[in-house]
Amino acid sequence: MERVQTGLRIERRLLKVLKGLAEYLDMSLGDLVEGVALHAFEGKAPFSPATMEKIQQLKAVYELTLTAEDAHRLAEK
Repeated sequence: MERVQTGLRIERRLLKVLKGLAEYLDMSLGDLVEGVALHAFEGKAPFSPATMEKIQQLKAVYELTLTAEDAHRLAEK
């Protein structure tokens, strides 16, 4: 396997939640994103119910109100 460094633009609050979750799970942000993508490619849920609870807490802390409905419709100010 070969990993590459990439520049990625992502919504600020979403990034904060992802970084917080990676820290909580004791993994790198890259490992978290890889895992989420690989699960999504197979139509599988990437998180346990306990992890989903932590995600909800992090979303509240960082005021992330975006949902899957918002995907592909985000526009920059």
